[in-house]
Amino acid sequence: MSQTATAKDYMTRDVITVTPDMDIHSAIKMLVDNKISGAPVVDTSGTLVGILSTRDCLKVAFSASYHKDTGGRVTEYMSENVKTIDAGAEIVEVADLFLKSRYRRFPVTANDRLVGLISRYDVLKALEDLW
Repeated sequence: MSQTATAKDYMTRDVITVTPDMDIHSAIKMLVDNKISGAPVVDTSGTLVGILSTRDCLKVAFSASYHKDTGGRVTEYMSENVKTIDAGAEIVEVADLFLKSRYRRFPVTANDRLVGLISRYDVLKALEDLW
């Protein structure tokens, strides 16, 4: 492997996504059924507009059970300010970003469109390959 491994070389390409107008309870069911801790939120053109995390979903579940709240749409609960990684970013840069943040995964984009996800594990695998 060359020293120029990039995010696109190790990212997960088959990403489960949700849409902003999706019912929040359907989105939660999708996360639970797929055993994932969050999903990128994309609009109809594939542009990343947010992230829906399990933390966001816990707020919904708590409110529904405690306050008998009925829910709403994903857009009401998702995080909008999403840190992304460019598909061409070098793995060592991505590793540095993980070390400086609390995030476990980042959406990977190319031309503002979601193309994958990269996790700490993916970066660890890449760095091991570089040894």
